[in-house]
Amino acid sequence: MSDIDKVLRSFVDDGSVPGLVYAVERGERSEVGVLGGTGPGGPALRRDSLFRIASTSKPITAAAALAQVEAGLYALDEPVDRLLPELANPRVLRREDSELDDTVPARRPITVEDLLTFRPGFGAPPLAPGTLPWQRAWSAARLGGDGPPGSHPVPEPAEWMRRLGELPLLAQPGERWLYHAGADALGVLVARAAGASLSAALEALVFDPLAMRDTAFQVRDLDRFQPQWRDGEVFDPVDGAWSRPQAFESGGGGLVSTVDDLLAFGRMFRRGGSPVLSAGSVAAMCRDRLTPDQRTASALFLGDRGWGLGTSVGPDGRHGWDGGLGTVWFVDPARDLTAVLLTQVLWPGPWGPPIAHAFRTAVG
Repeated sequence: MSDIDKVLRSFVDDGSVPGLVYAVERGERSEVGVLGGTGPGGPALRRDSLFRIASTSKPITAAAALAQVEAGLYALDEPVDRLLPELANPRVLRREDSELDDTVPARRPITVEDLLTFRPGFGAPPLAPGTLPWQRAWSAARLGGDGPPGSHPVPEPAEWMRRLGELPLLAQPGERWLYHAGADALGVLVARAAGASLSAALEALVFDPLAMRDTAFQVRDLDRFQPQWRDGEVFDPVDGAWSRPQAFESGGGGLVSTVDDLLAFGRMFRRGGSPVLSAGSVAAMCRDRLTPDQRTASALFLGDRGWGLGTSVGPDGRHGWDGGLGTVWFVDPARDLTAVLLTQVLWPGPWGPPIAHAFRTAVG
């Protein structure tokens, strides 16, 4: 039994999680572990069990966008207006606590890079939902990000964009790091640029080249799926939100995946992007774009990490992102390492539970 296995087994034994699947790949060597089951009295997990990966979807959507940039469908510094006309000529709240009609013109357009760096001027409410007029409007519009994925219905993409376009920005483009919603808007942009659904675009750009056969917005094999748990109770059952087509395919949090698919995605970064991206795009994606003030203001989510193009960037060179429904995924290029942890328990906060920290420490 490895040290990683011993550390993680303790969380299954004490009931913190019903079960988990983990993998650590160093060069050509890999360690994969499967512990526990789907829930009390449920069947044992399998290596190919399917998990909701929530915000670990974000780097995948970002990689698809960078592949479209390489194909010449748009540029990083291009305003999003051509593909997302709903966001043309935005207006910005005069102050964060202003009423929605107390606005000023945006100093510049929102760009594709703004969506990738989470600095388009909008994002999931940074304070408790309902506290201020903008936050109440965001929640009422059902745009997502102010609750766990699958917690409430989100409208289809055209309606989602219409509702988003009706809201003023919370900050000037490029000014603040605001979580989540940039990835969902990016997903709509990727789909429109491809002239297809986001599912079809991700399959063509990322999943098929990497043989990620199980990563999708809908579970194809419910026998390998399991309930999602929160506070000891089932939050989403096997036949719940992910068992049917999604009205809104969330590039920010809607995918399910397996440990081997996420290893393949990490391997792509360790191989310099092949066969999805060039080495230059990988380097651009994994370079911190935040200013010191932006990094300080986003420390609740990022800790000591910065943010590149759709992925966090750590001071140790690691990059990746976690999912609030219970996943950890990161790549350490200097050590030729990918680490994946998949559980089915909702995290209590943005910085993760003890099992996430214990896994990172055990990986070393």
